[in-house]
Amino acid sequence: MALIFHTPSKNKNVNKALIVAEYVGVEIKMAENFQMGVSNKTPEFLKMNPIGKIPVLETPEGPLFESNAIARYVAHGSSLYGSSKIEYGQIEQWIDFSSFELDAHIRGWLYPRLGYGTYIKPAEESSIAGLKRGFDALNNYLASHTFLVGDCVTLANIITTCNLVLAFQHLTPKSFTSDKVFGEVKQADAVIPITSAKKPEAKKPEPKKEVKKEEAPKPEVKAAEEEEATKPKPKNPLDLLPPSKMVLDDWKRLYSNTKSNFREVAINGFWDMFDPEGYSLWFCNYKYNDENTVSFVTMNKVGGFLQRMDLARKYAFGKMLIIGNEPPFKVKGLWLFRGPEIPKFVMDECYDMELYEWTKVDLSDEAQKEWVNQMIEDHEPFEGEALSDAKCFK
Repeated sequence: MALIFHTPSKNKNVNKALIVAEYVGVEIKMAENFQMGVSNKTPEFLKMNPIGKIPVLETPEGPLFESNAIARYVAHGSSLYGSSKIEYGQIEQWIDFSSFELDAHIRGWLYPRLGYGTYIKPAEESSIAGLKRGFDALNNYLASHTFLVGDCVTLANIITTCNLVLAFQHLTPKSFTSDKVFGEVKQADAVIPITSAKKPEAKKPEPKKEVKKEEAPKPEVKAAEEEEATKPKPKNPLDLLPPSKMVLDDWKRLYSNTKSNFREVAINGFWDMFDPEGYSLWFCNYKYNDENTVSFVTMNKVGGFLQRMDLARKYAFGKMLIIGNEPPFKVKGLWLFRGPEIPKFVMDECYDMELYEWTKVDLSDEAQKEWVNQMIEDHEPFEGEALSDAKCFK
């Protein structure tokens, strides 16, 4: 069953989940022929939301209402929810901030002016004051932070942006935002045309100030810069290891091209190629399997991990298994890395690594070697359970 939005049209609350869906690669369909005042009063709709409010998201596990809850559901398990416990808390912190310090005051100012409720001037002034306070706090924070949490877009950025839309569309002219860093931001009506380059006009010197002439660049500095630019980039430490009898690309080709007798051809070929001095094998086990309650979200989580592992493609091969037909789903993996340990640059640059427990394969243990075999060939059942999905990194 697909995810279906029950709402007459897109708005800032609906867009929260739709934007998240674009980030995590989930499709959400809009219910057909939804009529406000009619569709939301039917017995079928009231079973999904007893008070008849929109939007409602219909999911395979059941219906959801309240826009922030819907966005959380779609984002669950993805990088939009942070990479650590503190980031998760900070994301929730900013979601609450945008709801109570921004959105509540925006609605308190706007809705009475649209005729939804009685206009009361003192109440409007209170909403305006509260919104200014929220804008000031947000502006001061963003003066030294690119994102609300961490170093990338999270659910906090998406929900906060959506909550600000009505204010910028209807309430906050230049006079309201002129004391903020960004001032008024107006979207372009069309792509700017290509024009010929123009020489910048010379600025008139300010009174009573000496205008210093720029010194001509020193030849030796320019030469040094050119020399620096031509220096070869430092090699990856893994490229400096002693040559290995195992050629990773040969193994990847064997894995990809073996269509029958996989155990006899590919698995036996793997152990014939494997070099325990030049490569190491690792099991990984996701630390938070109890959170894997939605199958497609779990699959997206694993897919995102493999995308972020692209930096190690030259030095690694991996298999990731999603185990079980019923939630919570287990996520386990097998990884082959160049070198005796997990490469440091992978641990440093791929934040997903800390979400897994890593255990080096004991090659003297025949049971562990059989687990390696089964993970490579997507053996089912695995550990007595069905495979929900299997993904390969090669």
